[in-house]
Amino acid sequence: MDVARMNLFDLRRVLDAGEISAVELTSLFLDRITQLNPELNAFITVTGEEALHSAKEADTRLASGEGITPLTGIPIAVKDNICTKGVRTTCGSKLLENYLPVYDATVVTKLKKAGAVLIGKTNLDEFAMGSSTEDSGYGLTLNPWDRQRVAGGSSGGSAAAVAAGMAPLALGSDTGGSIRQPSAFCGILGLKPTYGRVSRLGLVPYAPSLDQIGSMARRVRDLIILDHYISTYDPLDSTSLPEPPPEIGDFPRKLPGLRIGLPKEYFEEDLKPQIKERVHTVAQVLEKEGCVLVELSLPSLQYAVATYYILAWAEASSSMARYDGVRYGYRATGEQDVLNMMMETRKQGFGAEVKRRILMGTCFLTEGYYEDYYRKAQRIRALIKKDFEMAFTKCDLLLTPTTTVTAFKIGENFTDSLILTPTERCTVAANLTGIPGLSFPCGLIEGLPVGAQLMAPAGQEGILFQVASFCESVGVMPEKEAINGL
Repeated sequence: MDVARMNLFDLRRVLDAGEISAVELTSLFLDRITQLNPELNAFITVTGEEALHSAKEADTRLASGEGITPLTGIPIAVKDNICTKGVRTTCGSKLLENYLPVYDATVVTKLKKAGAVLIGKTNLDEFAMGSSTEDSGYGLTLNPWDRQRVAGGSSGGSAAAVAAGMAPLALGSDTGGSIRQPSAFCGILGLKPTYGRVSRLGLVPYAPSLDQIGSMARRVRDLIILDHYISTYDPLDSTSLPEPPPEIGDFPRKLPGLRIGLPKEYFEEDLKPQIKERVHTVAQVLEKEGCVLVELSLPSLQYAVATYYILAWAEASSSMARYDGVRYGYRATGEQDVLNMMMETRKQGFGAEVKRRILMGTCFLTEGYYEDYYRKAQRIRALIKKDFEMAFTKCDLLLTPTTTVTAFKIGENFTDSLILTPTERCTVAANLTGIPGLSFPCGLIEGLPVGAQLMAPAGQEGILFQVASFCESVGVMPEKEAINGL
């Protein structure tokens, strides 16, 4: 039974019919991880023993017929900056190499309650600071489509795991596109929900006003189900929204008459022509279905990347202050006083990219630069949010590229410091404004996947799911997958 190619519906069917047990299913995915992970490096930690124990509990549920959900017995990979009780959570950093959380993140608790099986913790750029997993302390993750290219980041491990069939579903985190960009690079679907719709309790913070946990899958329906089961109000998260998530399949309106916005700033000269062509093809398909295409402008978008960097790095300098060698994680030894111990701990424990962002963020918050950088960035963030609010008075959702380039070759971001900007330009605005964004594959260019992005007003994930479901049903998403070559 080739479970690696099966979607959630098919996995659910064979489990419920007793054609395979949850333990057998988990074992098959663990075998595939053993086969592929030494090369792709999608997982930092594989939770084999814990996964089989959870699978046995799922089999007990299945035998009793009680408490069964669409996720019961289904293996799921979790990004390694999401806390898992008793399972090490490294954040891709050597500083937390042996850190064992004493509690589960809320999303992990909900998945366990649904009967899902945590199969492993996936690779990422250190503390989610990067766009290619090349900044991971545990080696980079390779793209399953082309081993000479990156899987994206910072959720590159989750994207590669799903694309390669090492897990049917995965969780990632998205601060400026870290779910959607690797999803586009690896040819899968990735959702950054509305800010506050998924609890951030247990997500190791990078930039708390931007961070959001989200879902990754190879099929729209699978994505919808995973998103439904992790979305909840959490009284322990002060940013959590009280509104319940939409029911599975509860879409707000039919496709005809839906207004699709095409912001001109997303289709400018730095966009690869073939990507522009693929996204416009999606727009034409939607127009034939009765959607209305609306051309519009978001003038403040030109400042989005700079605004994102200033705010994210400023918040990172604060978030990273807890890693001082006193309470948890790595501690430098041989120092005679506390100050030197803290300095050496951070010097030895943090990677180069994390140090760079801490230093820049600290600079933005100092007295001489606060007004010119941080305060101004907050004002521009408000302006960007206003522009998007105005855009949504003219349309129901936006259609854009997810990135302006396809997956780049390993090492390019070190030789060309500007290579990452095109991979983030299309995604950061959703984090700055708190709106949901969904990336889905819309074609191939020279054998590499292309991602299109849908964005909607806050709380309107249902519209994104509806449009993505239609695109999947009419063949906009390519049938070829990375798994075909593995």
